[in-house]
Amino acid sequence: MNPVFDYHALAPELVLSGAIVVVLVADLLFPDREGLQTSRLASLGILVALVPVLTLAIDGADRSLFGGGFVVDDYAIALKAFFLLVAYVTVLVSADYVGEGDYYKGEFYFLLMSSVLGMLAMTSARDLISIFVALELISIPTFVLAGWRKHDTKSNEAAIKYYLIGVLSSAVMLYGMSLIYGLSGGKVLLADIGKFAAAGDAPPLFAVAIFLTLVGFAFKVSAVPFHFWAPDTYEGSPTPVTAFLSVASKAGGFVAILSIIYFGFFEADESWQPVLWALAAASMTVGNLTALRQTNIVRMLAYSSVAQGGFILVPLAVAQDAPRASFEAVVIYLFIYGAMNLGAFAVVIAVARRTRSGEIESYAGLGQTAPVLGILMSAFLLSLAGIPPLAGWFAKFVMFRAVFEAGGAGAVTLGVIAAVNSVIAFFYYAGVARRIWFEDPAAELAGPARVPAALTVALAMSAAVVLVIGVYPQLFARVGELAVPL
Repeated sequence: MNPVFDYHALAPELVLSGAIVVVLVADLLFPDREGLQTSRLASLGILVALVPVLTLAIDGADRSLFGGGFVVDDYAIALKAFFLLVAYVTVLVSADYVGEGDYYKGEFYFLLMSSVLGMLAMTSARDLISIFVALELISIPTFVLAGWRKHDTKSNEAAIKYYLIGVLSSAVMLYGMSLIYGLSGGKVLLADIGKFAAAGDAPPLFAVAIFLTLVGFAFKVSAVPFHFWAPDTYEGSPTPVTAFLSVASKAGGFVAILSIIYFGFFEADESWQPVLWALAAASMTVGNLTALRQTNIVRMLAYSSVAQGGFILVPLAVAQDAPRASFEAVVIYLFIYGAMNLGAFAVVIAVARRTRSGEIESYAGLGQTAPVLGILMSAFLLSLAGIPPLAGWFAKFVMFRAVFEAGGAGAVTLGVIAAVNSVIAFFYYAGVARRIWFEDPAAELAGPARVPAALTVALAMSAAVVLVIGVYPQLFARVGELAVPL
């Protein structure tokens, strides 16, 4: 039988693919030294790709293609919109950074958009092959982007570490998937694998296969102990790439974990729950304790990202006993985390334009020399700490709600660990805020800060989400409810 193509369902991917080709050809035929042309084309292409996402949301019908291997439902639509908005903000924070540097402009946006295309595919992937291909499409362009500063040894080191560990984790994950394929009798659809897991006659090797598969995704979300690449890669990469890796790339890994567990492994709870429980507890604890010792803002945010990944894993680790609340918690936390972290890195880029430094001490007196940047950075950091009325409190709330609904000794213990780590995280986030408002700036930073227009828009968008959702969380709560495919 010939496959049925629902072009409306495929429209976001098709439009973005067309935009990628336009960016590549435009850069080839009309070289652009400043990168303004390609950045505008990239941002326009991403916004146009949002249009079919909106029409699919208005239509409301679930669509299934390729024998159930590609599904467009409310879950996929919500996450497609999230990835496209994150990509748009990333282009905004990249425009002046890339344009003013000694970089290849057009290829930057081509690779960035290619990675986003993998993320869009990941949201709809419902079989092992599609998930693996989508994950590699997400990862391979980011290997190149991490080493974009070709004359910088730190950037070279970042790319090599990211590439080597990424390839190793992909190999382990693919080995686990091959075992699942063999043990399930040649099944690749997650729905068929879910039926096999529910039958209860899977051999012990099936648990090993699930573990190996999750290891690959644990690398993608920089979960402990697979996080060693993150600090060096984040510090060595161009800052817009770091922001993209910490939000969009990490979210792509979480979407893969969500899909493969809820649609494939859910009934084999004794195989994946202990693994995710250990990853969540270790990531929160190691990430926060290590972040306390950092003196560089990017490395601090890198370890903060590891810890935040642990917080996002908490609902997944207790999902067997509270599936709906856990699914909602992960989706809502991802949305809010994206705004908080992108905003924080946008401020880092703005401050670095003045200080040429990534050290935390360079933020001393920022509230006096650039009050708006000081307010925004404080808001993003305190939101990451979960302080109301900023959006981070609601992310923490839905996480703990899932834990309380799950109940049980394991869930309560993990909830206690999360609560303790939330307190630890407050100290290093508040430490930066203290420098911003209660220390004097260096004499050479007495002048006003100049923030480019594109970066200003990115800051405004991130701040709007953090403030509005903090005051009116029902908006994301409703999206989280609609996105649950259970």
